[in-house]
Amino acid sequence: MECVGARNFATMAVFTCPRFISLGRRRIMARKKQSFWPIHMKVKCSSGSESLVVDKENFADEEDYIKAGGSELMFVQMQQNKDMDQQSKLSDKLRQISDGQTVLDLVVIGCGPAGLALAAESAKLGLNVGLVGPDLPFTNNYGVWEDEFKDLGLQACIEHVWQDTIVYLDDADPILIGRAYGRVSRHLLHEELLKRCVEAGVLYLNSKVERIVKATSGHSLVECKGNVVIPCRFVTVASGAASGKFLQYELGGPRVSVQTAYGVEVEVDNNPFDPSLMVFMDYRDYVKHDAQSLEAKYPTFLYAMPMSPTRVFFEETCLASKDAMPFDLLKKKLMLRLNTLGVRIKEIYEEEWSYIPVGGSLPNTEQKTLAFGAAASMVHPATGYSVVRSLSEAPKCASVLANILRQNNIKNMLTSSSTPSISTQAWNTLWPQERKRQRSFFLFGLALILQLDIEGIRSFFRSFFRVPKWYGLIFAPSPRYLRLCCSAHQKYSENSLGI
Repeated sequence: MECVGARNFATMAVFTCPRFISLGRRRIMARKKQSFWPIHMKVKCSSGSESLVVDKENFADEEDYIKAGGSELMFVQMQQNKDMDQQSKLSDKLRQISDGQTVLDLVVIGCGPAGLALAAESAKLGLNVGLVGPDLPFTNNYGVWEDEFKDLGLQACIEHVWQDTIVYLDDADPILIGRAYGRVSRHLLHEELLKRCVEAGVLYLNSKVERIVKATSGHSLVECKGNVVIPCRFVTVASGAASGKFLQYELGGPRVSVQTAYGVEVEVDNNPFDPSLMVFMDYRDYVKHDAQSLEAKYPTFLYAMPMSPTRVFFEETCLASKDAMPFDLLKKKLMLRLNTLGVRIKEIYEEEWSYIPVGGSLPNTEQKTLAFGAAASMVHPATGYSVVRSLSEAPKCASVLANILRQNNIKNMLTSSSTPSISTQAWNTLWPQERKRQRSFFLFGLALILQLDIEGIRSFFRSFFRVPKWYGLIFAPSPRYLRLCCSAHQKYSENSLGI
């Protein structure tokens, strides 16, 4: 599935902020200020010829720790710290934010696809924009529907296209989706978004952010390592899902769940899949596991991208679980599956560890600090997809910020009393009521997936893929989607109870 990982985790340093709770009709009450949830680790691991030490880290709370990688944090950081020599350094291309810099209109924290896209689009509209975060490459692989990337003008960033996708649920006839799927070149996407930032005049600072504080003038002060302070009118956090140090999230919402996947790009003998088709889901049982075994606890499927008849990207994926399915277990299941299929691996080009928090609470939309991408809970709760939404909404969000600055005549000053209501305008663009209702539907789907065993999941998707234009149900609010979930849940319950 689309991998978003936690590449922006390094953007964050320690910041203590009050948490908020929503009571009744949008009443917001601040909780007592709380200290960080300390995690102390020192683990050595190796990936290829390199080693990685995971040392002491601090998180806003336990949920923030889970969003960052939880028990699988070591693997998440291994993924994040891969070398990608083909990608340019941001610091080599972008002008640096200097000491004594005049007040910026916008500072974007985080240098992933969401952060780069928002920074570029905002600067194109004439805003003075600064981008802050560690100078890291895009290390994750992204899969997208080809038509969606075409609509974004990013078709040139797709490195391979399959004209159709296929789903295997059991030994019955497979399901052809009838929609082209593409693998995005992380290198080309990085270079394209960076080029847009360069052309728009985005400034950059290669640093970790320690905290965001509010000045008496109403401006925000972004405090970075090395005692660097950047004053700005707006701050948008795009540093990934684990951004609780900078943002307040609604309390009492759904608990965050996790999608994990272990993948390998390999050279093989005896590839069993048609190279012209992308394998979107393969839920067939190749190895029978005892119902009480750990393997059976987590339903998984194979996701496969045949790059050629002999070079394939295979990924074992747990669509969602309350507790992250361990990568070691995913790797074990993948190797058992490939062995049963008769696939002989001749060479391993790359391993991938994909960790995607799904569900969880929305940000408190009455706070001054804004968010975008995974930090703004824009990851689809039931699928883990988010990159296309972030890239497609960046122009609209940038336009809203630019209009707010112009209409309120605050290019030179923001008063303390005005900023909360001004920020709310921006939040309402990102999370209008219709979007919130849509997300509630998707959370229902996630809750259903979390309780289904392998047979229940097969039954659900068997019904799901029969629905005409099923992919519209994933991205558009629809009572039909809710009815479908209820129908699948009813069938599963009847089967489980022997009715």
